[in-house]
Amino acid sequence: MKFSFFVARRFFKSMSSDKSRASRLTVSIATAGVAVGLAVMLLTVCIILGFRSEITKKVEGFGGHIEILDFATFSAPDAHPVSATPALLNTLRRLPDVKSVTPTAQKMGILKTTEDYQAITLKGLPKDADTSFFSSSLVEGRLPNFGAEDSNELLISRKQANDLNLKVGDRVFAYFFEESIRMRRFKVCGIYSSNMAIFDKTYAITPFSTVRKLNHWENDEASIVEIRLRHFSDTTGVMPIVRHLCQQQNQVSVGQKHNAISITDLYAQVFSWLNLLDFNMVVILIIMLCISGFTMVSGLLILVLERTQTIGLLKALGATNGSVRRIFLNFAVFITLRGLLIGDVLALGIAFAQRQWGLLRLDPATYYFETVPIHINWPIVLLVNIGTLLATILALVGPSYVVSRIQPAKAIRFE
Repeated sequence: MKFSFFVARRFFKSMSSDKSRASRLTVSIATAGVAVGLAVMLLTVCIILGFRSEITKKVEGFGGHIEILDFATFSAPDAHPVSATPALLNTLRRLPDVKSVTPTAQKMGILKTTEDYQAITLKGLPKDADTSFFSSSLVEGRLPNFGAEDSNELLISRKQANDLNLKVGDRVFAYFFEESIRMRRFKVCGIYSSNMAIFDKTYAITPFSTVRKLNHWENDEASIVEIRLRHFSDTTGVMPIVRHLCQQQNQVSVGQKHNAISITDLYAQVFSWLNLLDFNMVVILIIMLCISGFTMVSGLLILVLERTQTIGLLKALGATNGSVRRIFLNFAVFITLRGLLIGDVLALGIAFAQRQWGLLRLDPATYYFETVPIHINWPIVLLVNIGTLLATILALVGPSYVVSRIQPAKAIRFE
């Protein structure tokens, strides 16, 4: 066992029985600084990762990572269909990293009751669509039977239900404006809530065949072809391939314009907000690292001053400046490791409690969630711990050189 490590460990073990209250207080403050700093950093990372993960899931629930559409669809989704032939869909499904390909149909209209009305976009999903998001967001009733032909079942949001005073089982008239006003009566079979106003204000869900017939489309036409990938990060690699396929499709589809757009471009305002959260996370991490480093540097300097006689005695016995400096660096590492352990227990305990019981509440109208979302990424937790330890050690290297200025003769007489 190295001399510096042995002495540092003896120093650390003797702190509990140290007669100097100042020494114990100094170590306690330094430990608390590291623990609180790490806990704040870990909770910040878990919360921001939670926001990013859950919001991304909500956005993905209403579309694909990549969508093929005519840009004119944004203003009139029922007037500009794109081709959704089996050949095109199968080609897309064979692309690398593609999880599913789903054609969807949309039609703009108005839901009207005897008391009020609201503009909506009717979105039709086929029977093989991934409806797991709507199942998890369902608050009342059930999902429509997406395999039914010409169904009148309708899934509306909780906001639409509250605004129109509708409940499960109610019938509501929908009006569609074409050359003449068309009317169709739907039955509310379920109510969902995503807590994202941009979706809850807009979308009502029904079977694909219902919207296709309302639009007078052929079986191989759709408003949007939604492409979901295995991983969100795969978008960059798949996007150029999809754009090339769109260009080829435009050459054979007369009167149709196929364009590919990514989910990050389609909902740029949402992902810009998430990027701002990432920036805030970096700022918080830097601030807390500085605080942890400052408390450890202050603690190290105080401990050096308190043990001046010990340093002088060690030097008188032949210890070099380097070995004495390593003693205090090892001592500081022990304190830091104890602080990291306490910080991990504190942060992860709060994170697990929040994920289990939702103790911290939010306003869903502002933050999209009723409780603070938590996502624990273990590699990142480990990385934050290692980064904090390394940053603290680097911050202590400079101040540790103060021991080289201590002269043995004066230090032994130091009171």
